[in-house]
Amino acid sequence: MKVILLGNGTKQGVYEAIARLRTEIESRVTIVAEDWGGKDDFSKIDADLVIVFGGDGSILRAVNQMGTNPIPLLTVHLGTLSFLSTIQIDELLLLLERPDLLQLPVIRHLLLDCKLFRNGNNIHFQPDESRLALNEIVIHGDTTSRLISVEMYIDNDLVTTYRADGLILCTPVGSTARNLSTGGPILRKDIDAVVISPICPHTLSNRPLVDSPDRIFEFRVHQEAVLILDGMEMARICPSDTVRICRAAQTFNTLEVPGFCYYKALRTKLGWNGSFTE
Repeated sequence: MKVILLGNGTKQGVYEAIARLRTEIESRVTIVAEDWGGKDDFSKIDADLVIVFGGDGSILRAVNQMGTNPIPLLTVHLGTLSFLSTIQIDELLLLLERPDLLQLPVIRHLLLDCKLFRNGNNIHFQPDESRLALNEIVIHGDTTSRLISVEMYIDNDLVTTYRADGLILCTPVGSTARNLSTGGPILRKDIDAVVISPICPHTLSNRPLVDSPDRIFEFRVHQEAVLILDGMEMARICPSDTVRICRAAQTFNTLEVPGFCYYKALRTKLGWNGSFTE
């Protein structure tokens, strides 16, 4: 089995974990490539599996690194609060010994494709940056003290004009990120939907909206703002620019690990203890 190893080498514990396990990993698989800086392009490399060591940040970087390459990922938790990592470091070697590892079910996560239009022209992002988002796309005011006005259209129909600090359009994976902090709903990872959540809306009736990812979402901003994909600022938005978001052609694929329970992860990581203390 040919594997790619990815992770953030600047994070404490990542190099140490790899150094401790490298001999054992190499006795079970063939390492065809690895990167600990988050910069290498693996969109055309031939491999059977990608193993990502770290938290959600490392996994989000892997989205850009893998591009349209459909190789499934196995995510090893080495971060802090992570909703994407599915196994602990001590479980990895046992999984790599399974003869049916590559026959495990694959979870196909929704990716969002984002474009920015100015005067009818597509504004290209930096050449080395993907326009795909696994978690969320955020339109935010360029200062913390200024509201922005954003018109939202779905399939060319005007929905509303938001007056808010910003807007979030997130996937089910991203529903436990910034969307959760703004009061948006949590979506199971296998639900085919997106959430649009205003950030600190001026009108209290502006609530989060759940819709189909097969629609075309357009946002027209009246003031200067910034466009952020998965926590990375991609572009400055000028007045009258249009941000267009739709379902990406490809998905982000991860292996479904036996024994992983989504609701147990929520209970543990969000502190849901089911009890009430007076």
